[in-house]
Amino acid sequence: MFRRRSAGATDGTSQDSPGAQSPDSPAEVKQPRSAAQAAKGRPTPKRSVAERNRRQPITGSRPQAAPRTPEDKAKARTDRARKYEAMKQGESWALNPRDRGPVRALARDYIDSKRRISEFYMYILVLLLAAVFLHNKTEQEYISPLVLVLVVIILIDAQLIRRGLVKLVAQRLPGESTRGLTMYSVMRALQIRRFRMPAPRVQPGDKF
Repeated sequence: MFRRRSAGATDGTSQDSPGAQSPDSPAEVKQPRSAAQAAKGRPTPKRSVAERNRRQPITGSRPQAAPRTPEDKAKARTDRARKYEAMKQGESWALNPRDRGPVRALARDYIDSKRRISEFYMYILVLLLAAVFLHNKTEQEYISPLVLVLVVIILIDAQLIRRGLVKLVAQRLPGESTRGLTMYSVMRALQIRRFRMPAPRVQPGDKF
């Protein structure tokens, strides 16, 4: 009635060996990767880690300039002196871009060929500043009206310069643009003659 179990048979309560696990067991199931991980091939870093990486200084391999020898320094000084002298003489290759061109050269000659009240503006301005620091009430009462008079004189002189330059350019350089020429000429007229750059080629009263 009762049959003996065979030696190789296993009951329902016996445990499976480790090698006999089902291929669908949780240990063997791979976790699905997000779309960002699949696209980049690596996990997306945390925001704090990404910001810290962005703030790290970039260490480039910029080659350092070779140290300058005394001969190089002497040559650089000579070149600067030569360019400065050429600029004073008005040579085109040494001039700043705002000073280049026949129109600007004509405007400089036009300003330098006449004595103007604007030329003494810097001297008067120095005297006014000295009067301000003296704290003399009597002198300070005249400072504001005098400054106002200077401003009015400069504005009138600027209009005269503009009219004269437009007429002169139309006669000698027809078709050339006069854009920005009035401001350029007025600023030169306000400078002390000996400090003008390029240096004046004509003296007051000379024909040009």
